[in-house]
Amino acid sequence: MPLIRLPDPSAPYPSEITPPEVYRDRRRFMQAGLALATLPWLAESAQAALSAQKSPLSTSEPMNKLSDITRYNNFYEFGTDKSDPAANAGSLNTRPWTVRVEGAVQTPRTFDLDALMALAPMEERIYRLRCVEGWSMVIPWIGFPLAALLKQVQPTAAGKFVEFVTLHDPKQMPGQRQPVLAWPYREGLRIDEAMHPLSLLTFGLYGEVLPRQNGAPVRLVVPWKYGFKSIKSIVAIRLVEKAPLTSWMQANPQEYGFFSNVNPEVDHPRWSQASERRIGELLKRKTLMFNGYADQVAGLYRGMDLRKYF
Repeated sequence: MPLIRLPDPSAPYPSEITPPEVYRDRRRFMQAGLALATLPWLAESAQAALSAQKSPLSTSEPMNKLSDITRYNNFYEFGTDKSDPAANAGSLNTRPWTVRVEGAVQTPRTFDLDALMALAPMEERIYRLRCVEGWSMVIPWIGFPLAALLKQVQPTAAGKFVEFVTLHDPKQMPGQRQPVLAWPYREGLRIDEAMHPLSLLTFGLYGEVLPRQNGAPVRLVVPWKYGFKSIKSIVAIRLVEKAPLTSWMQANPQEYGFFSNVNPEVDHPRWSQASERRIGELLKRKTLMFNGYADQVAGLYRGMDLRKYF
């Protein structure tokens, strides 16, 4: 999700943060006398293991630490500061949870979370994440291809696009009390993007269920697009004939296009996209076309003017 401000200079570097293995050492925390209830991001990290098979689609690049991923992220439903999701997401109830899949499909269905998670084998996919603000991470997600879910409802010929909708409940998501965006948050993909093997319906990271601040209990991860396309805490998926109006397009259509593919040759009006700062590194690195996934996805956009369809 794109911020409309510069990256937070006060954000800690990984060298200043406890490594992930320490988070898993509950005994060490108990000995240290920490109160898990006051640290929702930490409590979530110790919640439940989620087994998954390794995926050949993973990058071999070093992963960011769990603390990077859970404490430095954008989720405006819990506030606009990078630290707000970890501080405020404890109010989100992730069970019971259902996802309605409807629209241009032969068999619309509502899945409860357990049924949804049982649809396909879980895989660990280590993906690069590139934020439109110019920072990036490498994250070990757990989930299965979005296509496995869409095939369950049998899209019709009219289902040319897929709209995704986040939970709208200001009591659980206090950031929705502020008119930052027109709530609920909405995103969209073209049907061939949604059916692409890299598009991941995601339930966990770092071997455990998703922390609330990272989009629990179910989110999307589309690694060749800017991070805000990977919508969090999904409650509805609709197959539609025309491209849906996404939340950021509605807020600022001059700055945010429908596709939002990572493209170092097309700058955002306020941020150069030529380079990025990997969280934990001092020097910037060059941004790769389609975030390094060009071999897999460039064919989806063959013949398109990517400056016009940004």
